[in-house]
Amino acid sequence: MTSRDVTAGLAPRFGRGEASALTELMLHALKGWSRTDMLIHDDEQLSPFIEESIRSMTARLEKGEPIQYITGEAYFYGLWFHVDPRVLIPRPETAELVDMIADLYRDRTDLRVLDIATGSGCIAIALARTLKFAQVEGLDISSAALMVARENDRALKAGVRFFEADMAGYVPDEDSFDIMVSNPPYIDDSEKGEMEPTVKDYEPSGALFVPDADPLIHYKEIVRIALRGLRKGGRLFLEINPRHADAMASLLEGEGFSDVEISLDIHGRKRFASARK
Repeated sequence: MTSRDVTAGLAPRFGRGEASALTELMLHALKGWSRTDMLIHDDEQLSPFIEESIRSMTARLEKGEPIQYITGEAYFYGLWFHVDPRVLIPRPETAELVDMIADLYRDRTDLRVLDIATGSGCIAIALARTLKFAQVEGLDISSAALMVARENDRALKAGVRFFEADMAGYVPDEDSFDIMVSNPPYIDDSEKGEMEPTVKDYEPSGALFVPDADPLIHYKEIVRIALRGLRKGGRLFLEINPRHADAMASLLEGEGFSDVEISLDIHGRKRFASARK
């Protein structure tokens, strides 16, 4: 079996493009290969151990399990993060949120940043690695998720301070942060039926869904935290549900934030909100 054979075997089920991406992820996890390595060695015979590992991974893929949980890693913002069912898998759209912050603050060297509902720590760690000398912190209600975040922080040498807190009860020091960012649970319960089984059957539901009766439940707490904890002129950055973009803008404006903006993601959907205190 070669890497070319692996892709060919996956293609009938997943399509040629996704099959190639899946092969790449498996061989990165098993052999440390990059995409270039895979192209260079596409005719190289894989060892019996690697072949058996790929068969096992393929069986799990065919049951719908996400490849990132199978391999235990996800690529985000140029970095490899450990992920498992304790945390959500980082999405490309969330990398756009990091870009928004990095583009505005790349030359600053005195920032204090808080990532609310940090999960795997991907946003906090990406910001700590991108912004010069920033002090970055991340909070989450899940002690299990924080174990993953701290593991990622150690592996990537980012120096983020993670701590356990329920955003509903968290009270930051007044005027203590320059930036707050969050990608909290925001998918309406009524949207579950539209979601891929790979997501709803495997990823932690507590990090995904909110009640239809109060879809901005977490954002209301984040806004409360930001009103107290952001310095004057500090900014809040949020990933949001496009369904509720207008309501999100109204919430921010109603609480006295200025420069409220709703931004589109790479798919043209209203995915981000930002505002200044």
